[in-house]
Amino acid sequence: MSEEKTSGGSGGGITIRTAELVVAAFLAIIGGMVIYDSMRLGAKWGADGPEAGYFPFYIGLLICIGAAVTVVGVLRHKPDHKLFVEWTALRQIMQVLIPVAIYVLGIQLIGIYVASAAYIALFMVYMGKYSWIKGVLLGTAVSALTYTMFEIWFKVPLFKGEFNPLSLVGL
Repeated sequence: MSEEKTSGGSGGGITIRTAELVVAAFLAIIGGMVIYDSMRLGAKWGADGPEAGYFPFYIGLLICIGAAVTVVGVLRHKPDHKLFVEWTALRQIMQVLIPVAIYVLGIQLIGIYVASAAYIALFMVYMGKYSWIKGVLLGTAVSALTYTMFEIWFKVPLFKGEFNPLSLVGL
């Protein structure tokens, strides 16, 4: 059973081996952060029971062990150069992933309503090839409807960001 290096005409991409090593490294970093913060909180068994970081410490340790086992397993096998993703497919994924990451950062800075309106409008214009007017109108309408539902009808305030741009218009 052999697979071809590529399934399309792009001529390359990220191999399964590389993807596994990157994910293992990412998980090791996450596990290390959990362990570090657990130690800060206290990861020992105190006189009255486990301290706040006791159980998270062992979860972080298990994550790090799993990452190490993955790395050892990958490095023990001969590389076969099978592709995990081709460059063209990865480019399409990044065209969605990067704007979503910016959107999440935008929520922290300018709040969910303004960030959502901008995200919807820009995504419609650039990815959907809609006109600016349609994108802006629909993005604003969806955010206004969301604001009405949560803030007015349900009385559940959603995060408006560090800069709270809605305070400028009295909302």
